[in-house]
Parts: sequence; structure tokens; C-alpha cells
Amino acid sequence: MQGQLQHSHGVNFPKGFKSAGVYCGIKKPDLLDLALIVSETEANVAGVFTRNQIQAAPVRWSMEITKSQRAQAIIANSGNANCLTGEQGEEDVRAMASAVAEKMRIDATKVVVASTGVIGVPLPMDHVHQGIKGAFKHLNGGDDRATAEAILTTDQTPKRVCLEMPLPTGVVRIGGIAKGSGMIAPNMATMLAFITTDAQIPADAMQIGLSEVTERTFNCITVDGDTSTNDMVILMANGASGVMLDPALVRVFQEGLQAVCESLAKQIVRDGEGATKLINITVRDAKDFSSARQAAKVIAESLLVKTAIHGADPNWGRILAALGRSGVPFELPKVRLWMQRKLIFQNGAPTAVSETELAGLLGVDDIEITVSLGAGRLQATVWTCDLSDDYVTINSAYRT
Repeated sequence: MQGQLQHSHGVNFPKGFKSAGVYCGIKKPDLLDLALIVSETEANVAGVFTRNQIQAAPVRWSMEITKSQRAQAIIANSGNANCLTGEQGEEDVRAMASAVAEKMRIDATKVVVASTGVIGVPLPMDHVHQGIKGAFKHLNGGDDRATAEAILTTDQTPKRVCLEMPLPTGVVRIGGIAKGSGMIAPNMATMLAFITTDAQIPADAMQIGLSEVTERTFNCITVDGDTSTNDMVILMANGASGVMLDPALVRVFQEGLQAVCESLAKQIVRDGEGATKLINITVRDAKDFSSARQAAKVIAESLLVKTAIHGADPNWGRILAALGRSGVPFELPKVRLWMQRKLIFQNGAPTAVSETELAGLLGVDDIEITVSLGAGRLQATVWTCDLSDDYVTINSAYRT
């Protein structure tokens, strides 16, 4: 990959984008809850959305917007999911898009709408309309931290990343923000990610590339195994750099896009509800990527594995037990297991690594678990976090 990831900016980093984050009254006072992202010109757009059969009104709206492959703005609120709210929810989505479109003098079908928060509660639209007016007053092309903060729910920190890519034909930029902390699982989770770029890239290539990248990043994270109703990743490309990407450069761009998305995905997991550790689970030497990811996902979602890692308990049998119920075929004599790069199981039996030594290696913030299936050449990594008492505390009082 060309260029180096930075965390000083997000969606405002590419040329021709501005954003704002404001408080409109959905959440508690002084907590930002409405984000606006606009391109100075109409842009190509691509999107990937939740696979939950229950999809919130803004998801259904934005899916239709991305089918047209053109958009110019994103409006997103936090604190209220606008999900399972009947026809009123559909009307509120249209009203949000129309309010933004009127201010920009564009068609409402050029406005992506996103929501995240409590399910089953109507949006306070009077507050939202006032928030949209305020967002346009605060619209700027500089620091976009407020924008990143305005989409958070139970998150503890905003998530931003940017990348400048020098290419043979010029420099292009990619920037992104994301939210997510709980209700996080592959197939899109209760997360939002908005990514911008000033590259000139065909819309079809954008959609293909974003779908491929999402499969290996956002769909490879899990905090608690729950897939939500409101999730989306949106990519907008306005071409303001003047750099046209031919097919060869599209692949280079996709490497940069993957780096940006992987960074945001890891930030989500590291900020998982109650999390204290980031756990990297790699299943390698599999017959295909899907098998490797499936095995890694089952291990990552094992409550017994997650609690053991939280307590620095080297109970590696839980990992192999999870592997055994993953549905991925393997031959046990070929399986090898590493924790923190220490080989602890091979040839059907444990190695000589002591539990005391292994427990000491697990007392850090970043944990690596690697499993070799000995069945092929492909691999996948799934990122998760440990499970602490705080996760129960947060989710037992989410609405109260």
C-alpha cells in the first residue's frame, strides 16, 4: 500500500468535502447527535448494508440512493435508530433528506440518510430539523472530530482515519469516520462508516471494491455476535483531485481503501462495550477464505474464549472446542494452535509451554490467536474483544 495512515482527520481530508457535527436534542444535553457530510459537487456513491431481515427506514432509503450511484450529502443522527417505527419512520427519512436537499438546492434522492440508537422510538423531528439548520451553519472543511463524535452511541471515542496516496498520475486522498461499540457482528453490525475520496473512480468499480473490502474488514469484526438493523458503509468519490483511476490504479486504490476500512474496523472492536483487549484471531492453511473466516468467527464469538482472555486465563481448550463446533472440517492431527506466537498445540497434543508463562503473555492489551488447519493455503482474520463485567452493566441499562 502506498501512503501512511493518519488519525488527525476523517471525511474532510479529501478535497471538496465538508462536514459538521451538532447537538439537536435527541441525546442528553451537550452530546453531539447529528452529523452532516457534503461534497461540493455531485459524487459517485457506493454502499454496503446490514443483512438483518429487519432493516430500519434509513437503510431502505439509502439502499435505493446507492442504486442510482450518485449522491452529494449524508445526514446521520445518533441516539435514535428510526427502526420499527412504521410509516412515520418512512416519512421522517424523507423529511430529513428533503431538509438537506432544500438547503443545498439538490434533489432529495441525492441525500443518504443514516440513524443509530434506540429501536422503536419515533424521531423528534422538530429537533432534527433545527439540528439540520445548525449543521449547515457549522459546515467546514477543517477538523471533523465533531462529525465523528456526532454519530456515536455507547462508543467511548470517535473513530477517524485518513490516507494520502501518491500515484503515478497524481495524489488522491481517502478519509473515513465510523461508529460502533456493541451489537457488533459480521454481516454488518450496529455500525456506521462513512468514507470519502477525491479520486475519479467509476461507480461500478467503487461498488465492487467496497463490497470486497467490507467482506475482509467490517464483516470480519465481532463484539457480541449481534447483527443490527441500521448498519451501513457509504463511500463517496467526487473526483476533486483530478486523478482518474484506470483499472490498474483502481486495484491500488482498493488497497488503500482496505487499509482505511481495516483501521476503522479495529477501532470499533477496540472500543467494544466494556472491552479491555483487542483479540486478533487468524485461521490459516484453510481450503478457502470462507472456511477460514467461519472458523475464526466462531472462536471470536465464544463467550468462554472472550472471558478467558479477559482474565488472562490460558484455557486454550476453549479455543479448540469452539473450532470443533464451527462446522469447518479438519483433521485434528494437522491442527496447530498458537497464542501470542507461542505454539501450544500440535500433533493432537499440547506442547511444553507452561501455563504460568502463557498467562503472563496474555496480560497485555493486544492478543494474537492463530490456528492452522493444515487443509489448504488461504486464511482469514477476525477481530474481536474480551468480555468484561462492564458489557453487562452497559447493556442492562441502555435505555434507562
